[in-house]
Amino acid sequence: MATFKPFDIVAAPFPYVERPILKRRPCLIVGEPKNTGLVWVIMITSAKNKAWQDDVHIQDLDQAGLKAASIIRTAKIATVETSALKPVGHLDEKTKALVVKKLVKHWKLPLDSK
Repeated sequence: MATFKPFDIVAAPFPYVERPILKRRPCLIVGEPKNTGLVWVIMITSAKNKAWQDDVHIQDLDQAGLKAASIIRTAKIATVETSALKPVGHLDEKTKALVVKKLVKHWKLPLDSK
């Protein structure tokens, strides 16, 4: 079984807000996977979609394991089972710093990007 850490990019079943279904899509891990079998992830979507205020463009697509220009939609977070995750890549340091700033803004919590 794969092990995951914060800022890994994974494929995960992500819930739609508007209807009760899941879609497997790239996501960014933002929680520390513990012994619960659950982890927080943030949605990654195509950069072709209409931008939201706190979206973050992924700088290094190769390191992220993504083929098309993509954004991290920091406003959309979900809890998923770690057993459903498939490894894709890892977020580059520049994009990671931008995501942390957005998360601090959303959650009003002190977070460390390391």
